[in-house]
Amino acid sequence: MTDPLAGARSFLFVPGHRPDRFAKAAASGCDLVVLDLEDAVGPDRKADAREHVRSWLDDGQRAVVRINAPGTPWSGDDLSAVAGRAAAVMVPKAEDRAVLDAIARRSGAALIPLIETALGVASAVEVCRADAVVRPAFGSIDLAAQLGVDPASHAALQHARSAVVLAAAAAGCGAPVDGVTTVLDADTVLRDDLAHAAELGFTGKLCIHPRQVPLVNDAFTPSAAEVRWAEEVLASATDGSVGVHDGRMVDRPVILRARAILARGTAR
Repeated sequence: MTDPLAGARSFLFVPGHRPDRFAKAAASGCDLVVLDLEDAVGPDRKADAREHVRSWLDDGQRAVVRINAPGTPWSGDDLSAVAGRAAAVMVPKAEDRAVLDAIARRSGAALIPLIETALGVASAVEVCRADAVVRPAFGSIDLAAQLGVDPASHAALQHARSAVVLAAAAAGCGAPVDGVTTVLDADTVLRDDLAHAAELGFTGKLCIHPRQVPLVNDAFTPSAAEVRWAEEVLASATDGSVGVHDGRMVDRPVILRARAILARGTAR
């Protein structure tokens, strides 16, 4: 959890062609700004957005950059613009480890593969095993469109979400980042989405508006009760062996969970 990318809770998207919003996003309280060169930017604005992003990063600002998907007319120029500058490159339509490895070599950056297609979900373990991958992100909107389901339905996408969580764990990379909540005027919807994501094993979320950031940060920060439980668990098994806490056995898996909770709490 010492890696800011691995421990980040909130990733706030900002359109790359709106440099007037870059500093506002950075001041929003989000853990990481994501400068977007893909979906938020029309084809006629791609070049301008690329230059705005390059300039901001050259000024010493830290951000993730979502490039256009591999194979599109813009991805190569995107990589040239962010190489050696971005804190990480978010790669849309991630499906192929070899493609990710090539992007990492060219960009020299850590990668956040955006798993948002059926093939990406089916290949998620290999995607997450790419050497430069810090953690994956889940693209609920694009995947739902491909599958013909409602992106707001927890049931429709639960299998895919769980597959990404399992893939990240199997590959040994960081826990995944959940997709966006598009509803902006109902905090209850966001809270429900956050609770569902956290229950499945996600530890962060993509945000599309600054107002979402505080709720996201709170949802993925261990509560005082969780921290107290973790501390008591570790105290009950000081030599690392089996112990008892609150009438329940404490063994290695429980100890590992307690340590993970404390690591997430101290990363803030």
